[in-house]
Amino acid sequence: MNHDHYSDNYIRGILESVKTIAISGASANSARPSFNVAQFLMARNYQIFPVNPGQAGKDVAGSLCYASLKDIPQPIHMIDIFRNSEAALSVVKDALELNSLPKAIWMQLDIRNDEAAILAEKNGIKVVMNRCSKIEYKRLMIETA
Repeated sequence: MNHDHYSDNYIRGILESVKTIAISGASANSARPSFNVAQFLMARNYQIFPVNPGQAGKDVAGSLCYASLKDIPQPIHMIDIFRNSEAALSVVKDALELNSLPKAIWMQLDIRNDEAAILAEKNGIKVVMNRCSKIEYKRLMIETA
């Protein structure tokens, strides 16, 4: 897959097919993008699971925060990564250890890890890199609502 360009149908297909989203690198700081994206997606009927070991057990953006992906008590359809590019590979490796694999790995703006993308795609997981899920939702989904 060419990760320098995504078709609108590819992005829309992911956003329409997922219902549960883990926010890896979620922040309790309301000024941080991960907090705002979590709240935005929650307001659009996605079930959000913040993931941050330093905030585990606390409320983050209106949802209980978990220490790791494996601690989330139900299948996750998408993992939205708000960590640095180098950390994306470990997030994908953690995702591959889950009982139910996610449908998509989404790396936020300025986050790109080609090795992580290849690993995810080899396991049937769709990948988006260097895009904001909130921006893409507003661009592609609100116009159709």
